[in-house]
Amino acid sequence: MFRSRQLMFAALLALVVLLSTVAVAAEKDIPDFSMKPRSEVPAQYTWRVEDIYPTYEDWQKDKDALVALVAKIDEKRVGWTESAQKMADLLELGDAIGQKAERLYQYAALQSDVDLGNSKYQIMKGELQSIFVQLGVKLAFQQEDLLKMKDETLAAYFKEEPRLAPFRFGIEQTIRLRAHVLPEDQQKITSMIGLFAGAPAKAANMLNDVDIPAPEVKLADGSTVKLNNAAYYRYRSSKEPSERSAAMRTYWQNRKQYENTFAALFDGEMKQHLFTAKSTNYGDCLEARLDGDGIDTLVYSQLVKSVNDNLDIFQRYLRLKGQLQGLDTMRYEDIYGSAVKSVDKTYTWDEARALVLEALKPLGKEYGTVLRQAFDGRWIDIYSNKGKQMGAYSGGVYGVHPFVKLNFNGQYNEVSTIAHELGHSLHTYYANKTQPHSNAGYPTFLAEIASTFNETLLLRHMLKIEKDDLFKLYLLDSYLDQVRGTIYRQTLFAEFELAMHRRVEAGGTLTADWLDAKYLELTRKYYGHASGVLRVDDYIQNEWSGIPHFFRNFYVFQYSTGMIASMALVENAFEDKGGVERYIDLLKAGGSDYPLTILKKAGVDMMTPVPAQAAFKNIDNLITEMETIVARLKAQNRL
Repeated sequence: MFRSRQLMFAALLALVVLLSTVAVAAEKDIPDFSMKPRSEVPAQYTWRVEDIYPTYEDWQKDKDALVALVAKIDEKRVGWTESAQKMADLLELGDAIGQKAERLYQYAALQSDVDLGNSKYQIMKGELQSIFVQLGVKLAFQQEDLLKMKDETLAAYFKEEPRLAPFRFGIEQTIRLRAHVLPEDQQKITSMIGLFAGAPAKAANMLNDVDIPAPEVKLADGSTVKLNNAAYYRYRSSKEPSERSAAMRTYWQNRKQYENTFAALFDGEMKQHLFTAKSTNYGDCLEARLDGDGIDTLVYSQLVKSVNDNLDIFQRYLRLKGQLQGLDTMRYEDIYGSAVKSVDKTYTWDEARALVLEALKPLGKEYGTVLRQAFDGRWIDIYSNKGKQMGAYSGGVYGVHPFVKLNFNGQYNEVSTIAHELGHSLHTYYANKTQPHSNAGYPTFLAEIASTFNETLLLRHMLKIEKDDLFKLYLLDSYLDQVRGTIYRQTLFAEFELAMHRRVEAGGTLTADWLDAKYLELTRKYYGHASGVLRVDDYIQNEWSGIPHFFRNFYVFQYSTGMIASMALVENAFEDKGGVERYIDLLKAGGSDYPLTILKKAGVDMMTPVPAQAAFKNIDNLITEMETIVARLKAQNRL
């Protein structure tokens, strides 16, 4: 199969990273637009979508131009493999369609994500979806035609026609996947799945972000608040254990009445994955998902095994966190509370900007220049507003620049999120600048490396400049909480997602009862419930219903592998001559090769357990450093 950007569907695969949360910080002068409509947010705090299209009318004109380009496919397909020139003509047409489709979709999607209640943008995305489905049907002939060609003919074409060079890797991938490519008539039928393929995810997002009524929760001071998503993320990290518990329990118990609907959506999604796997001659869903990127399923199973083998390190951190929180019994909801009660520090946007710029200086002058362009050029949508999608992400537009969505609240974890999302953005920037459009889109396996690399650099910088042991303790706890969320929690999700697929592959159905039981079983295993490390109460059993990434088909494990790889790359950057240059070369590579090959060139071999072993050793050392600081603070009577 061609790379997704060559098939013009990369526009539908914007990198969404819901690693940050929405809250309101009042300690400093941080603007709060969370209850204001989008129209009332000052322009300087919003991303400049006009960089894609100055007006909606320009978008409409380009949409019409896209339809006209799509119509040319029928003409160009005639005899397209008969000569190198005709092949280049068709592939260049397809690439031009792909660039235009990406630009059109991102213009609509960016605006929809910051104003979810505005039906205009939903309609725009719907119009494009119909065009994309038509496009998939029209391009169904490509793979079958390529597979009929002789290898020596293709080799001669590559030698004869320089215009084919940008498409060589994609064509070679198609040839490699020969056994999984359908005949044209069958490909046309499967392409029609695009009409409804996103329906389960879309319905779940509407439930999560719009339709589920917010319950009320009573706070420690006796007041009550509506527990919408923003309030939930705020109060689950409250300094008051009772507020954390009330927020978590109320939120998930309220959602439980919808779990049968969520189960039906998940069941439908996993069965779509199974249909795709079986219709393309794969043994199972995991193999079908990973093979396109040349990733051996060993990487997945090795990750799950490595994390399970090192749960003791994770649980050691949990025990220390519970002790610092002064809890007789640490509960699941307490993982979101800070281990350092007396630290109450927030950052203004300007302070956060300065910290990120300084922390990322080791990556060189050009990297820093582009970062400043992102801050000063309105690449970033900064604050929460009414109807804005929760979380954060970075999404690129080839030929324009990346865009970053935040919900900045001034807390340190949001400073870390800025570094994280700008890691994605600089990856996109370098790939788009260096690679042709056909090879610029990097696979998701590489997507979480640049982001977590930046988080690690930020921690190193903060520990270097910070003099106060108490705040250092807070920084270490914050970073190790990212490790919890990115390596351990996402691997828990990966194990759960694999279990969902295996059940469907065996002919089973995903019911709310089964999903609840499996999720609770795994959560209790990871968090040490049986051994008394942390108590996981029954109320959390339906937390699976609020994880949108399960609709993205074996996406979550790549958060874990990404952070493990980035830890190794950070060590290489600081310890090996040329380490920074090799890392920047990884960013520039985009999707021009298989992700395992790109990583290996940068010095990290994910087919071995070595990177994971090094990561867990590093995590263990950070916990030891945390314990040392705790001992020092206790000796000073500061804890």
